[in-house]
Amino acid sequence: MDIVFDCPNCEQELAVDSAGAGSEIECPSCGETITIPDKSTKSTPTSPPPAPSSAPTEAPAPSLAPSAINASAAAKVQMHLKVPVSDKPGASLIKKAAVPLTVTAKGGDKQIRIRTIRHDKCIESGHDKFDEMATEFLAEVGEANIIGIHTISFSHVDVGSQKLLTDYGLLVIYRG
Repeated sequence: MDIVFDCPNCEQELAVDSAGAGSEIECPSCGETITIPDKSTKSTPTSPPPAPSSAPTEAPAPSLAPSAINASAAAKVQMHLKVPVSDKPGASLIKKAAVPLTVTAKGGDKQIRIRTIRHDKCIESGHDKFDEMATEFLAEVGEANIIGIHTISFSHVDVGSQKLLTDYGLLVIYRG
C-alpha cells in the first residue's frame, strides 16, 4: 500500500511505498530532506480503510536502504504530483534583445529612413540638376548616417509628349 503525503516545505503531493515509512528522502520538487510519515496524510480512493486490531503489534524497523520497488522506474512513474499554483503572474520567457553597442554608438536612437531621388524630378527650366540635388541631400544626411545608396531604373509617362519613358534615380537608405 502506498503512503500519500504532502512535502512540509513546498506542499508537493508525494506517494511512496509503505516499506519506506520513517526513512528520509529528498523531495523531488524542492530538494529538501523530509521524513516519510508512518501512514498516509491524504485519503486515496484505492486504499481500503485500515483494519482494526485488537492488540498492538510492533512494526518491523524500516530499512534505510532503498527497496527495489522504490528504486524501480515503475514506482517513479506512479508518483502523484500536483502543479503548484501561484497568485503572481508568470515570468516572461522571451525577453527583448538588448541594443548592440555598435548601434548605440552610431546613433541608434535615429530611425532608418529611405529617400528616392528621381532624375525626372530634378530638371528645372530645362537644366539637369540631378547631381546637385543628390550631392546636397547626401551632405545634409552626413556620411556617418548613410547605410546604403542604390541606383534605380523606372518607367513613367511624359506629360508633354504622352510617351512612356525609362529613367533612373537613387535610393538612399539612411539614419535620420
